Amino acid sequence: MHQLLLKDYASFIKLTEPFIPPSPTMKNHAENRINDLITFLLREPDTPGDVEIPNEYNLKRNLLRALLNIRAPKPLNDEFYEKMDSLLQMELYEKEIIEVEKLESVASMFPVNPFSQTDKFILWQGDITRLNADAIVNAANKQLLGCFQPLHACIDNAIHSAAGPKLREDCEMIMSVQEELEKTGHAKMTRAYNLPSRYVLHTVGPIVPKGTTLTKQQRDELASCYISCLELASEMKDIKTIAFCAISTGVFGFPKTEAAHIAVKTVNQWLLDHPNHLEKIIFNVFSKEDYNEYANVIIR
Repeated sequence: MHQLLLKDYASFIKLTEPFIPPSPTMKNHAENRINDLITFLLREPDTPGDVEIPNEYNLKRNLLRALLNIRAPKPLNDEFYEKMDSLLQMELYEKEIIEVEKLESVASMFPVNPFSQTDKFILWQGDITRLNADAIVNAANKQLLGCFQPLHACIDNAIHSAAGPKLREDCEMIMSVQEELEKTGHAKMTRAYNLPSRYVLHTVGPIVPKGTTLTKQQRDELASCYISCLELASEMKDIKTIAFCAISTGVFGFPKTEAAHIAVKTVNQWLLDHPNHLEKIIFNVFSKEDYNEYANVIIR
């Protein structure tokens, strides 16, 4: 088999079909929903048999997330989806959606910089699952099925947990047809389900083992992640804004300064070469340290 193109898989994951979520769960009903969902998952044959349901709300919610983290990508029934999606919609409402069009551009923040496209750049620190960009980028692994470590702090886990189990099911459908691992530097697209964005771009960044020297191949592979996502997004007319996470800089070990430089330089050049495709690119960072890395690259 070969690496699938968008046209090869878009139809069978219903990529262009709008996801219409149910109404958000009422806050006073949320705990009952969580109890029902946990009970359903604990009855599945592959679920660990020694799980005790805690009494406290946040611990129950963490248990539900963990059970979904470790669950293989297989269909659930309509009642489960309705309850899970309704709960995630309530949580999305509570954490407040960030409107991309209201964020300040890099050109406004840093008027003196060497990059020509900073009027289209946004540098924003925060939770990417709150951004209403048309597409957000997920730093995936080669299996492309999300993170199976319960409650792991990686962005892959955060995005799948906030989107809901249908996201993993779409990824599994793509990979089952592709019949080979996703290559480093490549990307796939799915719907975003319960995220405020419309789509998720899943890309596999290079791994830089601790204590090793960064190679040209690894630099090229990271640049390819950004280019693959931009090219993929440009195939969809309704994608005008993209939020990139700091690909490969977490557990994959890519040095942050070099990664920020590659990200900004690569995206700037792509926008220069494709001036009419995209309107805003958000460089999303989670920590102040990461924010400063990008700021230093931009003003250098």
